[in-house]
Amino acid sequence: MSRAVDHFSSTSKEYSFSRPTYPDILYKFLSDVTPNKDIAWDCATGNGQAAIGICKYFKNVIASDASKGQLKYQFNRNNIRYEMFPAENPNIPDNSIDLTIVAQAAHWFDLDKFYKEVIRISKSNSVLAIWSYGMHKIDNNIDKISEKLNVGGDILGRYWPGETNYVKEDYKTILFPFQEIPSPKFEMTVNWNLNDLVNYMQTWSAVKRFSIENKYNPLDLVMDDLERSWGEHDKRKVVKWDISMRVGKIQSR
Repeated sequence: MSRAVDHFSSTSKEYSFSRPTYPDILYKFLSDVTPNKDIAWDCATGNGQAAIGICKYFKNVIASDASKGQLKYQFNRNNIRYEMFPAENPNIPDNSIDLTIVAQAAHWFDLDKFYKEVIRISKSNSVLAIWSYGMHKIDNNIDKISEKLNVGGDILGRYWPGETNYVKEDYKTILFPFQEIPSPKFEMTVNWNLNDLVNYMQTWSAVKRFSIENKYNPLDLVMDDLERSWGEHDKRKVVKWDISMRVGKIQSR
């Protein structure tokens, strides 16, 4: 496991089924900018969400995670091989990978060690892509409530791990010492009811930490306001997340 605490294993099943999915056009873009398409590595794959997306465009995918709990709920495909190892010590041969992707996880890594390993395992002219998404957007009233739960917010501000500041800063400040490839703007969109949204927020590490320290669920503090702004629980609303992506070329050695 990386130097970061495993924030997700305790509720891996909930995490697996409550998270939004990345759009196919994101994977198509990564395929288009990657010269060779033999092997992709999905690092910190979790349940394999990104591996499922990228496997349509590559012959084979290695999907790894340091968490046994996350891998328990993997999505299987014939050309995906799941492995358990940390990002900073991949069990992957030298000069073998065409594309490395990290979805919503690079901020947890020891990036110096991880990047050295990426360089080691990458073929010449391969590509690395890391991306994240921050707070969801619904409408002005609900977004104001959500901000109380965000990094730096009134309720959960100090309960978010320090690494999540990189996410709030749209990965603009995260270490990325590669020749960058400009990427389009991508977003995730779902149609959720209020229960779907609450189930998603329950997977946040800050919610878990607050609950443990204070012996009650922090979402209780905003539920009345959420219900008033949302209306009927079963009413569906469009929920959006902006995706912040850094893409770089791995130079020939």
